[in-house]
Amino acid sequence: MNYRVRHMTRYIYTHPVAIAHNEVRLTPRNGGVQQARRTQLAIDPAPSVLSQQQDFFGNTIHFFTLQAPHHEMTVTAVSDVTLWSEVPAKPADTTPWEQVRTALSQDLTATGLDAFQFVFESPYVRWDEDTVAYAAPSFPAGRPILEGALDLTRRIHADFKYSPGTTSVATPVHEVLKDRRGVCQDFTHLQLACLRSLGLAARYVSGYVLNLRTKPSDKSGDKPADKAETKAPARMAGADASHAWLAVYDPATGWTDLDPTNNTIPSDQHVTVAWGRDYGDVSPVKGVILGGGTHSIAVAVEVLPVS
Repeated sequence: MNYRVRHMTRYIYTHPVAIAHNEVRLTPRNGGVQQARRTQLAIDPAPSVLSQQQDFFGNTIHFFTLQAPHHEMTVTAVSDVTLWSEVPAKPADTTPWEQVRTALSQDLTATGLDAFQFVFESPYVRWDEDTVAYAAPSFPAGRPILEGALDLTRRIHADFKYSPGTTSVATPVHEVLKDRRGVCQDFTHLQLACLRSLGLAARYVSGYVLNLRTKPSDKSGDKPADKAETKAPARMAGADASHAWLAVYDPATGWTDLDPTNNTIPSDQHVTVAWGRDYGDVSPVKGVILGGGTHSIAVAVEVLPVS
């Protein structure tokens, strides 16, 4: 599938901003089943300094500086991306999770060490005994890792309410677990905490989901054409903004993405932009300003198929 992604972020300030230094991660990653063909970045007002590089995790970052006073700033990224479907590993054929935990602590290869860094706590992914207790039912002794991870994905989707505005980036995992509500970044942080508390490697993934998803059509085949029900398109939770999910690691099969917000294995409807330990490593837009007073933010994301 070919997609065009448009991500617009607008800041409006009550007082002039004298100077602003910003970094953005808005360029989709390239590799695997995803080919990022191009990204065009537009910044208004025009920056006096603009540079590009890769961060520690291989994500593309743009740094820019605004040195003229301004009351408003808009950052727009338009990307063309091609995705291919990939058949995931059969859950029952993946490695028992205890063996994965042992292998991660002993693998000194570059691949193993890269995965091992995602076993530990990070600023937004911390756990306590309640987190461990929530994870436990999905991982009985000897269960294949992907079976357990998928069961945990299903349980989070069933147990927690998608409720925008009830949490913030700073909401800790234990509060999400207690209140049973949040948004995609909360559910991702929770599942990361559960997996890492068991000694498993799991990383945070940011990106986008297709704005529309078609519900399964009726397959009974016995309705007259003029009376057949029309299935309206349904939005996946997390559309119209940056989305978050996670990937879990098995040395035998590599990384498998999981989306607890939508209870699915991401395929050709998820565009990957960046990954890291948690949201703090992959924030789409962040920076520091001098002045500005209070401010408001508007974000709009559109992901649509193109020929």
